[in-house]
Amino acid sequence: MDQGSFFEQLRDANRDRWNASVNHRFVQELFAGSLPDDVMRHYLVQDYQFIDRFVALIGAAVASADQFASRVVLTQFAAMVTSEENTYFQRSFDALGVPEADRLSPRLTEPTRGFRDLMSEAADSRRYANCIAVMCVAEGLYLDWADQPERPLPPRFEHAEWITLHANDGFREFVGWLRSELNRLGETQLDAQARDEAAAFFARAVALEEAFFDGAFQIG
Repeated sequence: MDQGSFFEQLRDANRDRWNASVNHRFVQELFAGSLPDDVMRHYLVQDYQFIDRFVALIGAAVASADQFASRVVLTQFAAMVTSEENTYFQRSFDALGVPEADRLSPRLTEPTRGFRDLMSEAADSRRYANCIAVMCVAEGLYLDWADQPERPLPPRFEHAEWITLHANDGFREFVGWLRSELNRLGETQLDAQARDEAAAFFARAVALEEAFFDGAFQIG
């Protein structure tokens, strides 16, 4: 990807926080298979609370997209989130002994509430670029930390499959598409004000991702 692309400009502007998440203690312990069960349980319970808002964000992107081809890609990805990824959560909750109440209506941490609100705000803006900017962070940052093929996978499926869900050919292709889509919008569709608005959504999402990783260890 060209160094001067819109996506690269946004990631470079938030590079310190982006890298803090990619290299986070949570990621290191996940790959090592040493992440404590209570941390993994807390993290997954909170992360699961994004699915409904995230699917709504995808729906808003579908509705506001400027071309049919984009709608096709997004609807295909929504199908994966509501099937394969949702199944992983349920299996992991069973393995980690998460009660039904915590699966459906846990007490939300501040980063979880913040990210849910950000997704809703991007969806409610009815601006395609804002939706794609948030998705570029929510999915692209996860690809960057998970896509480490030189590292062996941990033995437990709760750890290993969370990595492979975010490091496979289909996911790489989708993240590449998101980044190219954000570039297309930034370079051909957005005026200066709209670019700034999308950039603000991107920056807020990066900050919330770092806070969300930090929050995995703040249990109680």
